[in-house]
Amino acid sequence: MEVIKVKTSQGGLGKGNGCELAPDLIIEKFNEMFLNENFLENKIDIFDIDVVRGNIEETNSNIYKSVLNFNKGIFIGGDHSISYNIFKAFSTKYKNPGLLVFDAHPDCEVCTDIATHEDFVRKLIDDCYLKSDNIIIVGIRSFSKNEIEFLRQNKIRFFSMKDIFNDLQNVCDEIMELSRDFDGLYLSIDIDVVDPAYAPGTGYPEVGGLSSRELIYFVQRLKLLKNLKFIDIVEINPTKDVNDLTVILGAKILKELI
Repeated sequence: MEVIKVKTSQGGLGKGNGCELAPDLIIEKFNEMFLNENFLENKIDIFDIDVVRGNIEETNSNIYKSVLNFNKGIFIGGDHSISYNIFKAFSTKYKNPGLLVFDAHPDCEVCTDIATHEDFVRKLIDDCYLKSDNIIIVGIRSFSKNEIEFLRQNKIRFFSMKDIFNDLQNVCDEIMELSRDFDGLYLSIDIDVVDPAYAPGTGYPEVGGLSSRELIYFVQRLKLLKNLKFIDIVEINPTKDVNDLTVILGAKILKELI
């Protein structure tokens, strides 16, 4: 499996500073782990995307151009803005690409000229790289009025934490079924979908999230989808972490995906 490090926090609006440290630390913890829960040893090929400090436009261009060279891979950020240019490149490879996002927030705030970690989903729609029908958002529990109105007006499918708490297994069944509609599936995992009791190392912690075990359950099932091609793991911030809990969870997720 090809693992691509995207060491940037330039789209994190200041609160993401530190996310650029996550990829190296996640790989370090990954290499310290043994077999995954399917009793398999994981072998990965590691790549780096060139990040230009202080130049988000050039960094974004490098992300887009680099991603075009991959047909399958796991991208480790970095803040959530990296998903915009990764998906932009991904969308050139499929006629009907879909985006499945695990996140505490919808990331559908009013767009800026350059995608940030709080508006990248909306910007993908506005820039015509993604149809609103082809988005599934899972785990939201903190959102603005504007974001909810945008989700409803565009008929974007989402599963709140309340939905998941009421029936986790059936929600996962439904997500699996919906995800099969796309010829190429992109899975984006913002670590703040997890409750900060399990993943404190992130810029926008929101109580009432998934447990680490629940996220692993989702990941282990979604991995079985044959159309799953691209994955990212984002918003892990080692500078805000406690006892490396969040970094280790990121490494564990990577382990279970491979």
